[in-house]
Amino acid sequence: MTDAKVFTATRAEIDQCVSLLALAFSTDPAARWVYKDPHAYTEHFPRFIRAFGCAAFDYDTAHHVDGCATALWIPPGEAPSEDALVAVIEESIPRAEQALVFELFEEMGRNHPDEPHWYLPLIGSDPAQQGRGHGSALLKHALALCDAQKMRAYLEATSPRNVALYQRHGFEVTGEVRVGTCPLITPMVRQPR
Repeated sequence: MTDAKVFTATRAEIDQCVSLLALAFSTDPAARWVYKDPHAYTEHFPRFIRAFGCAAFDYDTAHHVDGCATALWIPPGEAPSEDALVAVIEESIPRAEQALVFELFEEMGRNHPDEPHWYLPLIGSDPAQQGRGHGSALLKHALALCDAQKMRAYLEATSPRNVALYQRHGFEVTGEVRVGTCPLITPMVRQPR
């Protein structure tokens, strides 16, 4: 573990953050269900990251730890660009698989809290740097803001091993997202403290 310093990511660091997240999610069960083929994953997942989480750069709520880990938070009242997500899915996923992917995102959307909340669509560490406390540092940094604002935080754990990490930071499981053969996705909410 390290005493990691968290920085706000700038627009000049978008490419670095996207590359880092693409590395981090390269073995993620849900991400690899969407992009099964390694070539399709490396070609299209970075664009997916941009559509799904890079709105955080518009609000200065993208954070990183020395280029080793990054988290993209979407503030209350905002959301990932639905038009951009639809375009990425339509252009990068075989037509026969698109209906299930759209169903997955609809089910994820139904699990978001109705009350205002901070949304964490993407967080990840460089696999070569995992286990050093960078993800925890990123979570603590943003959750302190959530607590100061008396705002809940929401995320979907796309890997069973991450559920315990999020629980250590106060998140509670609120349901399950199951669509087709997609691995389990676990919606989680953290109440402000």
